[in-house]
Amino acid sequence: MTSEPNRHEGVERVVTSGTFSLDGGTWEVDNNVWLVGDAHEIIVIDPAHDDERIMDAIGDRRVVAVVCTHAHNDHVNAAPALADRTGAPLLLHLDDRLLWQQTHPDRAPDGYLSHNRRLTVAGAELTVLHTPGHTPGAVSLHAPDMGTVFTGDTLFQGGPGATGRSFSDFPTIIRSIRDQLLTLAPDTVVRPGHGASTTIGAESADLQKWIDRGH
Repeated sequence: MTSEPNRHEGVERVVTSGTFSLDGGTWEVDNNVWLVGDAHEIIVIDPAHDDERIMDAIGDRRVVAVVCTHAHNDHVNAAPALADRTGAPLLLHLDDRLLWQQTHPDRAPDGYLSHNRRLTVAGAELTVLHTPGHTPGAVSLHAPDMGTVFTGDTLFQGGPGATGRSFSDFPTIIRSIRDQLLTLAPDTVVRPGHGASTTIGAESADLQKWIDRGH
């Protein structure tokens, strides 16, 4: 587990390790947990696996919200504990409620995200983009003042997120990427749920072949 602070950009990455389980299979995974804000307040995106490790990275800052880009267990398994420990509301898109209940049947989110909803932290604004396909309620969070978009498992360095399991759909994720993400500025930094960051411009050319397949 590693932490890569980038506080001059208002973004920090904490990498935590655990498992992802769905459709009877289980896989070892490393997840990116994103902390967005400043030295005083932050939003936590996709708290995975290890609430203690994430709390260490938060320190004494106020958590404005705990946001899940989608409800696969490896993106939400530490969310209730983190929300309870910080007193921050836990937010998820309503269309992922069935997936959420598979991991947390006795704890509902505190609120639901919707397309174009705006979240404010440390004077910066994050706009919710509904980007279904990997899951029905998958969202990305666009922070134009920071020149970045947090894409969860919708867009990675090298292409779209996986769509071979329950609740996913390939043509839908292609439409989401084409209509919601590729319309952003080419130099927008893409910060995904796993692996390295990239840019919209770097992914646009290669994604054309995926878009062609999605028609």
